[in-house]
Amino acid sequence: MKIKTIAIVMIFSVLFINCKDQNKDTAIVELITVEEMDSLLEMEKVQLVDVRTPQEYADGHIEGAINIDFTDENFETLLSEVDKTKPVAVYCGRGGRSGKCSAYMKKAGFTKIYDLDGGITEWKYKGKPVTK
Repeated sequence: MKIKTIAIVMIFSVLFINCKDQNKDTAIVELITVEEMDSLLEMEKVQLVDVRTPQEYADGHIEGAINIDFTDENFETLLSEVDKTKPVAVYCGRGGRSGKCSAYMKKAGFTKIYDLDGGITEWKYKGKPVTK
C-alpha cells in the first residue's frame, strides 16, 4: 500500500513539474513586418523598446520607443522595468539584437513579444518616420 501511495505521489509530482515548465513557454514571439508594427503603434497596443546603443538611438528612432541597450551590462535590470504582462515590440538595426532580446524576454516571463523584421533599417526603407 505504501509503495502504491509513493508511486502516485511521484507521478503527480512529475506531472505538476512538467505543467509548470510548460507554462513558462507560453510566451509568444512574433516576427512582424513594418506594416504590422505601424498598425500596432497606431492602436497604442504595445510598449516599444529600441535595443540599440544610445548613439544609434540618438541618430534616429521610432517615436515613442524607450532605449534599452542590449549590450549594456545593466540590460536585465533595465528591462525588468518594462511591464511583462503587456505586449512589447522590440527592434534594433536589422534584427539580430532584437531576436536575442526577444528570446531573453520569453525566458524572463514576458507574455507577448513582437520583433520587427529587418529592424529600423527596414522601417526607414519603407519610408516610415524616425525621431531624433
